[in-house]
Amino acid sequence: MASSTTKKAVIRRFQKESLAGYLNPTSYLQAAGVDLLSAQGNVSTVPYEEIKTISFVRDFEGAGETGRRVFNTRPKMEGLWVSLQFRDGEVLEGIMPNNLLQLEPYGFTVIPPDPYSNHQRVFIPRAAVESVEVLGVVGSPLKKRKAKAVPKEQIGLFDE
Repeated sequence: MASSTTKKAVIRRFQKESLAGYLNPTSYLQAAGVDLLSAQGNVSTVPYEEIKTISFVRDFEGAGETGRRVFNTRPKMEGLWVSLQFRDGEVLEGIMPNNLLQLEPYGFTVIPPDPYSNHQRVFIPRAAVESVEVLGVVGSPLKKRKAKAVPKEQIGLFDE
């Protein structure tokens, strides 16, 4: 890990227990897997096939609680509203950037449904999902809201 900037993260795995540690957000995705720095100072590479999700968390306490998995109503944040179905049948919804150049080659980064939970962002490897479905586009640049036109019969009291 070249840089000293690291973020707290929890790696949920399919068959094994979760791992907590620190990731460098600019270089944690490697060809062989994800480089994780443990609290004891050991660096290990976790293969993508083992990883279900990588959650960037505010605090390690309560990091095992995943919070809400789907949106109760249509989200307000701009981006692609997606539903990801994992290999084990679990479903997670989130918001992805509406810019295809920001897609990582190894998976998808989404903002989870509950913005007040401990989980800020979630990375899902491509090997962990069976399907990714776009549920909607929120804040599309194609639909700019136009200001309402002022009717001609209305007088302008404060016009100069």
